[in-house]
Amino acid sequence: MQTRGERIFSYFNYILLFVICIVTLYPLWHVAVASISDPILVFAKRGFYLWPLGKATLKGYSLVLNNPNIVSGFLNTLFYVGVGTTLSMVVTILGAYVLSRKGLYWNKVVMGLIIFYMYFQGGLIPFFLMVKNMGLMDSRWAVILPTVVNTWNLIVMRTSFTTVPDSLIESAKLDGASEWRIVWVIAVPVLQATVAVIALFYAVGRWNEWFNPSLFFTSKNKYPLQVILREILLKNSTQSMTQIGVVGQSEQESYRLLVKYCTIMVATVPILLVYPFLQRYFIHGIMIGSLKG
Repeated sequence: MQTRGERIFSYFNYILLFVICIVTLYPLWHVAVASISDPILVFAKRGFYLWPLGKATLKGYSLVLNNPNIVSGFLNTLFYVGVGTTLSMVVTILGAYVLSRKGLYWNKVVMGLIIFYMYFQGGLIPFFLMVKNMGLMDSRWAVILPTVVNTWNLIVMRTSFTTVPDSLIESAKLDGASEWRIVWVIAVPVLQATVAVIALFYAVGRWNEWFNPSLFFTSKNKYPLQVILREILLKNSTQSMTQIGVVGQSEQESYRLLVKYCTIMVATVPILLVYPFLQRYFIHGIMIGSLKG
């Protein structure tokens, strides 16, 4: 039985969590509803939207998906997410496994340097000069290689590897397993929860990345989707999607706002669909990597 104070505390938590849920979900709901609303009404009305205005339409999505910049940006983002996340996971897992071994020389020194780098970095100008001197300017690898490892993810993964029993690794070595086989066949499956969470962190970071591509790319055909979205939102660059022949001259201004809402949905929904499949790994994976070590 709960005391009166505990019941009051529980009710307060429920109310607070409900308010936080509404505040978190409403912006996405607002954009989703506006993206299928009548563009004339969307352009004329400002404020909160609880349901579509006028007759629901998918014309905005048709304009967005027929735009070559959106298509190329989406494909570029898939490339950066796929290749970048895969490469980051391979390097992070290998580095974390090595750093988790007790017999590694200068282990504490190396970890100290890694932690120092996490808090103190060279800054934007040295980073830009490094990428330039590496010959990566206007190259797709400019947004993958320089940021291939996230220090925090490496530390969490390394801490997780320390939870793998030494007896399990020693028995595998007695059976003739190599270090490579121990990592990928024994350790990684044991820590699949942490691996899934770290992979999601990397994937979300790659998906939302816009600063480095806008800094290192000069060719527009290499822009990821987030840079295209930024141009649409900040520079109002929707002319190619509302040009004459696709949308009439009198309708262009009203359709520009609708196109912005649709572009936000196209750039946001795909990565949101990944979360339900990995949600069960969140708490378990992070706790393994944060409690020990």
